[in-house]
Amino acid sequence: MTADLDQMQHPLGMRRLGYAGLTLAQPALVWGPEGAAPSEEQVAEEVPVALIYNGVPHVVMMASPADFEDFAVGFSLTEELVAAPSEIRSIGVERYSLGVEVKLTVTPERAEAIASRTRSLTGRTGCGICGSATIEGVLKQLHPVPPGPHISPAAVQRALGELAARQPLNQQTGTVHAAGYARLDGGLELVREDVGRHNALDKLVGAVRRSGAAVVPGFVVVTSRASFEMVQKATVLGVPLLAAISGPTGLAVRVAEQTGLTLVGFARGQRLTSYTHPGRLRREG
Repeated sequence: MTADLDQMQHPLGMRRLGYAGLTLAQPALVWGPEGAAPSEEQVAEEVPVALIYNGVPHVVMMASPADFEDFAVGFSLTEELVAAPSEIRSIGVERYSLGVEVKLTVTPERAEAIASRTRSLTGRTGCGICGSATIEGVLKQLHPVPPGPHISPAAVQRALGELAARQPLNQQTGTVHAAGYARLDGGLELVREDVGRHNALDKLVGAVRRSGAAVVPGFVVVTSRASFEMVQKATVLGVPLLAAISGPTGLAVRVAEQTGLTLVGFARGQRLTSYTHPGRLRREG
């Protein structure tokens, strides 16, 4: 993995998925009881960070684009890849348009142990891409969303209201996420729960495909923030809209914009914010 990353073409042949700073100023449309109003929202950025030990890619994590050296040392310690910071001989940070490489040099003994760990990477609860070792493996082929039907804000609000009522595991524990597939009127067809937000959406995608529910036009709602991975997963279903109860990240906004997905965040009560392709949202009648 070299500076060739900077020359990679976006799968849709459009602008790159790069980042400029810690936040993205994104034009949006905020829907409330009185109608819709334009707004400029500050969206937190996320960036793929590849951790490379002695020239061998180990893992890619999504992180805010700051304090990379601290992140690399802290990750190395908490994952017990090194026993002390003194075992890290050097740290270099290289920024590309698609992500960041943090290159660490560790002692030979630690390098051998880390290499054995790299070959048996496992996924983690709440992390959709932590088993990837390269940035290319994280930024998957994107799926363009075809022009779809209009969806009313009321339908999105109905779907999220029903989702809250169809989470038996969360009602017992208060610790799990849910993802739901809704018809265009907001009625839920399927719901899946999991302690990991990515897992919940993966389960929903599998359930929709296995049941054939995708033949019923609809959209996806989730009880979490909207990371770029959640957007990627939603586009696999070809749905026109993804709505989350929390906000999106900058990379999620760019992926949604380029794929044609309407990305909705902060969908709570009678308010929601549309960050991309707001024309798909229209009031009934």
